[in-house]
Amino acid sequence: MSTLTPRKWTVLLLHAFVGWALCGAIMGVGLAVTSERATLIVHAIGAPVIFALVAWSYFSRFGYTTPLQTAMVFLVFALVMDVFVAGLLIQRSLDMFRSVLGTWIPLGLSFASTYAVGICVRRQQL
Repeated sequence: MSTLTPRKWTVLLLHAFVGWALCGAIMGVGLAVTSERATLIVHAIGAPVIFALVAWSYFSRFGYTTPLQTAMVFLVFALVMDVFVAGLLIQRSLDMFRSVLGTWIPLGLSFASTYAVGICVRRQQL
């Protein structure tokens, strides 16, 4: 990844941001209209779907990084944003990281879906 130009980094990080923001929207809307448990379940299902779609968009148009690199960048971006924006800025607490269903399952599944989509798109391009 050391050969990524600032423009390529921007494209990659914008895709990561879109995935994270859409997951945040699930949480925000869900908590406003239903229970916390239902929202967490929808988020755990929706997060990997969202990141799969974002990854498909990224790999189909750009694909500057390998599937593993992309999955790592998306994961780290979401984790950093969850800590600093969702946790410290919005909730003023890091309690969300105690929830396997609320944080760790969606992050893990999002990583896996990003990686899997990257592999599939790369194979189709060969």
